[in-house]
Amino acid sequence: MDKAKRKAIIAGNWKMNKTPSEATALLNQITPLVSDADCEVIACVPYVDIAAAIEATKGTNVKIGAENCHWAESGAFTGEISTGMLKELGVEYVVLGHSERRQYFGETDETVNKRTKAALAAGLKPIVCVGELLWERECDITEEVIARQIKLDLWDVTEDELKNVVIAYEPVWAIGTGKTATADQAEEVCAFIRAQLAKLYNQAAADGVTIQYGGSMNDGNADELLSKVNVDGGLIGGASLVAEKFAAIVKAASK
Repeated sequence: MDKAKRKAIIAGNWKMNKTPSEATALLNQITPLVSDADCEVIACVPYVDIAAAIEATKGTNVKIGAENCHWAESGAFTGEISTGMLKELGVEYVVLGHSERRQYFGETDETVNKRTKAALAAGLKPIVCVGELLWERECDITEEVIARQIKLDLWDVTEDELKNVVIAYEPVWAIGTGKTATADQAEEVCAFIRAQLAKLYNQAAADGVTIQYGGSMNDGNADELLSKVNVDGGLIGGASLVAEKFAAIVKAASK
């Protein structure tokens, strides 16, 4: 992390877990444990939990995010949620392009770009996920894959808008598998992402972007991962559902 240049952010991605009452209970456990955090703390929760989560975190330093949004303001998109709906609830962040959305629900770089633009236009802060498959890493094309995703997902995003974008590097082979990129591997790709941002924009703009690592970061490996200069936080899956583990990661990011 380099807190002199950019914000450190720990965001929990709850995925399809927790009912509204369970969300309230978990956040009531989390909030006192992270009250003195020296980083941004976010819980990205299922749509049905948002109202309860907003209520449970009132007056605390925990921000609430959503796990997706649609690019249209309204219309015939059954099952989707618009940015306006999220804004009115009090959401500040939204996860976009997660590998599970790409794998199971047909997300493409084009739709991720459309959702990112819509989120920025609405005043939301997108957490844009990028990452390579195991096969792509084994074929030694990680950099090509990441460069393509960064360029397409941020297509037509201005330098000023980039200030509100968070990038999450999530090697797909390390999500929910228990496998984790080494700290050096995470640093290598996060540094590459920053170099790509510098090419697309400029070095100052790139230096200001928070780049999280999101492949099975937990309370046991957070210290080492977050010691790397280009790893500015984490997008946390399973460990975000256990208050003590999530708080330990926040503590690591607060050093």
